[in-house]
Amino acid sequence: MRYILLLRGINVGGKNKVSMSELKEALSNEGFIDVDSYINSGNLFFSSEESYESCIKKVEQLLENNYDFNIPFVLLKKDEYLKEKAGLPDWWNGEFARRDVIFIPRQIDKSVITDFINESEFYNEIVYIGENAIFWGKYDEAEYLKSTYHKKLMKQDFYKSVTVRNGKTFEKIAEILEK
Repeated sequence: MRYILLLRGINVGGKNKVSMSELKEALSNEGFIDVDSYINSGNLFFSSEESYESCIKKVEQLLENNYDFNIPFVLLKKDEYLKEKAGLPDWWNGEFARRDVIFIPRQIDKSVITDFINESEFYNEIVYIGENAIFWGKYDEAEYLKSTYHKKLMKQDFYKSVTVRNGKTFEKIAEILEK
């Protein structure tokens, strides 16, 4: 089974430094195969014959044992990731100032996020709720600071545990997985 591992909050502004080459080696040492990465922001790929739950436990243990800071993460099967891409509404490919994908880790109750979204009023933005991620488009960069994404979403408690990728990175990861 091929997986994509998405780490949160590493190598940002000189904080929470994680060497991708060292992490790839550590994942290989745990028995994961064909380990690779894309850019330096915690997008890793690997294959394993072990169960999803076993992979989750191994990744949790590896991160806890090797880093002195918490690293939230999302682990998705290749098919889950590509299914998200295939199910996107047409608007996702339109013109936006920003497109973000908010990946939901398994320990977060998705209904907390969907309730927040369903109760929100949006300002110059559009949202699609996928199975494992929330897709958020912002139309105007000049008005980004007025958006619900900026004014409210980023202040929610659950936001500290989700991991976000911009639309371009989301598309590139899908392209890598499709090979």
